[in-house]
Amino acid sequence: MLVNIERMRRDMDELLGEGWAPARATARAGDFHPRVDVYYCESAGSGSEPRPLAVVIADLAGVGADAVNIEVSGRMLVISGKRPVRRTEGRAYQQVEIPTGAFRRAVELGVDIEADAARATFEDGLLRVELPIRVPEATARRVPIERSPE
Repeated sequence: MLVNIERMRRDMDELLGEGWAPARATARAGDFHPRVDVYYCESAGSGSEPRPLAVVIADLAGVGADAVNIEVSGRMLVISGKRPVRRTEGRAYQQVEIPTGAFRRAVELGVDIEADAARATFEDGLLRVELPIRVPEATARRVPIERSPE
């Protein structure tokens, strides 16, 4: 059973408040880590045979698509960028909960993927990255038996 540490951290944040974890207190002010969903499914591609996909959806409300970078290396997907700082002059805030500034989120996938075939779309503040799963080739090979000289 895999333990989803990020989900546990979010649950603890909601239960105890954002300031409970000392490790998080060392993060630079303004930095944030977008929340992500990761799941595996079959592609619903038209015309071709369905393929297994890893899908990562990141919540990037308020971030423009041109401010987001996506990198894939091995089983690691890295989403980075910057949410612009809001204008604050002439305003007296009662509460500020929407983080701004630079972000970087690394997601380790549980499967090998074909990075060259990855696709990303951005709609309504949600970044969706589809990563085709590399299916191991069935490479069976006959091994001849050598006879020993008698």
